[in-house]
Amino acid sequence: MTRIVPQLSLAALAMAIATGSAQASTLQVGGKNFTEQLIMASLTTQYLEGLGYDVEERSGMGTTVLRQAQENGQIDLYWEYTGTSLISYNNVEETLSPEETYARVKELDGERGLVWLEPSEANNTYALAMRRDDAEALGINSISDLADVINDGNEMSLASNATFYSRDDGLMPMQEAYGFEFGRRNVSRMDQGLTLSSLDQGEVDVAMTTATNGRIPALELTVLEDDLAYFPDYAMTPVIRADTLGEFPELEEQLNALSALLDDATMAELNARVDVERETIERVAESFLEEHDLL
Repeated sequence: MTRIVPQLSLAALAMAIATGSAQASTLQVGGKNFTEQLIMASLTTQYLEGLGYDVEERSGMGTTVLRQAQENGQIDLYWEYTGTSLISYNNVEETLSPEETYARVKELDGERGLVWLEPSEANNTYALAMRRDDAEALGINSISDLADVINDGNEMSLASNATFYSRDDGLMPMQEAYGFEFGRRNVSRMDQGLTLSSLDQGEVDVAMTTATNGRIPALELTVLEDDLAYFPDYAMTPVIRADTLGEFPELEEQLNALSALLDDATMAELNARVDVERETIERVAESFLEEHDLL
């Protein structure tokens, strides 16, 4: 889907280039260690370099390490998910709407000197996937259906990354909410990039994934409906240090213009180009910016 950047935003971007206002110091752009985040780190770095900023990309970091690096001033900006901040960083356990989630993390992280800019429409929430044929044969369309099958005495195995296995909005509390348990010996922990491959190859019955994973349609997988609305909203949003924004106030409009171009379909397409079509992350990011006249 192609979406047009507002003319005011493009004018501001051109002005930033013309004035050379972005040359004072190096911006540290961070990213986590999975495809979508690697794409966004490269995309943001190339975008800001095109605007005249001196940028250093520091991607491939673990979630907790990256957040600590930003709080400590080692990272200026990266794309974070609202649900991650709400639950993992701010320990908020109550169920909130997407709008309430964004408002709460904006407030709480603001007290730490971090500014949440405009959220994108890309909601990379957690999900469970099965091979389509297996899901149809077992009559599993939702996580409640999966729970019923397991509670009827059928063992099912799960591929999970280490983060989902242990986090406060991950596997254990999800099982409690739905009233079932895979059983520890039926859960295989692995890198997130391997969970869908393990499922596709028949090594497990179910895999944790995320809603914008480009391999889901390519592998003909079924994403189970989160019928109890357990998983919180994970709107992907640029988050920047307040002192960095104070030095470069034009970044707010520039990053918001980029955020407005992103939604689930767009991110799934970009992810698929890397994970399925084997294009390089740098080229996928570059072509996206070229398509939208941002390079």
